[in-house]
Amino acid sequence: MHQDWNAADYAAHGGFVASLGRDVVDLLQTRPGERILDLGCGDGRLTVLLAERGAEVVGIDTSAGLLSEAAARGVDARLLDACNLSFDAEFDAVFSNAVLHWVPDIDSVLRGVHNALKRGGRFVGEFGGHGNVAAICTALRAVAGRRGVTLALPWYFPAAEEFAERLGATGFEVESSRLFARPTLLPSGITDWLRTFANGVLESLSPADRDGTLTEVASLLRPALCDSQGRWTADYVRIRFVARKPRT
Repeated sequence: MHQDWNAADYAAHGGFVASLGRDVVDLLQTRPGERILDLGCGDGRLTVLLAERGAEVVGIDTSAGLLSEAAARGVDARLLDACNLSFDAEFDAVFSNAVLHWVPDIDSVLRGVHNALKRGGRFVGEFGGHGNVAAICTALRAVAGRRGVTLALPWYFPAAEEFAERLGATGFEVESSRLFARPTLLPSGITDWLRTFANGVLESLSPADRDGTLTEVASLLRPALCDSQGRWTADYVRIRFVARKPRT
């Protein structure tokens, strides 16, 4: 299943991702002169914040369209799969926001990040955890099932303890890994969210079924996720973590 990131759609409907990621930037506690890898930099909005704090930042992503936006912001933006990192002890820190739940092989990513860090380097980030967009996932499966389609959703949403164990098994010292609910306002509504963040899922359906599916999913979700003023809020649950490569 391939998720296609359209830079214009992302700019119009995904701006909340960078806005809510500023706390994760703060958590990294960037120091001037550090070399930092932004794992899944997207359009570079948070990468720029890291650079403004005095770091030398490399941003990687698999979306050429989003990388073009990042490069326009002055980011050293490179087309690279997080599952195939080849850096060797080059970075003081690796930062990642709203990315790790998209990767098909999390252990490969963690090994690559561990190798990319200098001794004592830190890995700080946030991504979707257990229960993230649970209502949305349930509605997608239900509506697809009515059409005889069994959806294989692409996301990895672990419990905080499971992710901490994976970090530890890779050789990291885990300083924190916590799960928390973060209901997230969707300024453009649920249909545009689905078109932007779940287009790979929708590709499992025939073109003739997609518009009807969006309408049915929105109808199912409206009582739970849409208030009396017509404002949609997604049922986000996040993992926020800090880990470190041992100094010895």
